[in-house]
Amino acid sequence: MRNTITVMNAKGGVGKSTLVLALAETLANDHGKKVLVIDSDAQASVSHMLMRQQDLESAQARGRTFVDFLIEAVLKQTPTGWRSFVVSGVSDIDDARSIDLLPSDTHLTLFEREVSKSDREVWLRRAIGALLTEARTLYDLVLIDSAPGLSVLTESWLREADFYLSPTRPDYISTRGLKFLAEFRQRDPHMGFAECLGVVINMKDGHAREDAEYEAWLRKEDEHRCFGQAIHRVAALQSATRFAAPARSYWAKYPGQTGESLRLLTTELLGRLALAEAGFR
Repeated sequence: MRNTITVMNAKGGVGKSTLVLALAETLANDHGKKVLVIDSDAQASVSHMLMRQQDLESAQARGRTFVDFLIEAVLKQTPTGWRSFVVSGVSDIDDARSIDLLPSDTHLTLFEREVSKSDREVWLRRAIGALLTEARTLYDLVLIDSAPGLSVLTESWLREADFYLSPTRPDYISTRGLKFLAEFRQRDPHMGFAECLGVVINMKDGHAREDAEYEAWLRKEDEHRCFGQAIHRVAALQSATRFAAPARSYWAKYPGQTGESLRLLTTELLGRLALAEAGFR
């Protein structure tokens, strides 16, 4: 079953982590999916969104993050299971308890530097490939929050994951990130590459003419495979990034049109996955 998705745009600031959060919680809340979120960004944004601050800091202090797993598996080459680094039942939505997380930490950047210095790229890709091979059988979906740019770790996800999904703001600089990613995909085709699931138009200002014009341009290009549902930049999504206690309902976190848009996007995502599994594009 192909169910691993890296969420990627070479440009930062496109709302990638917030989209991963919203997709994971909608998949769990509405569809009962068991979801693994892998935080592969040194900023650990989605980890902060899915966990209480004190719990995340505790995991980081105890060396129980995704980065610590990579250090053991790649730099130390010590046999270690990634599942012991997973935090189960994250999210502050009361009916979205089927989300697990491999949290990140700021020293991910230092890890990647050491990988490059010691020529461990092959070991890194093997570790990522093995992790995803096992995770495919344990979860309905795996969502990877990749850092912007093309680091050695991000390239490993793009080579080893089944699919990639690209959120973009409808503006010139963000769409340049899509072009850069498309050009990178053409390099070294023998090394494999994730299949493009499509582009999500994200953080759209519904009142800006420029946003509407860029959205129209994006939708004209078949190669982008734009999702039908765009996600607007609204206060509710900004508020959703802050972990709340006690737990709240889905509709309290994503009220009104925001929740409806996320549900439509998630349904479309599942439809595209089903078509890809059946051999259609």
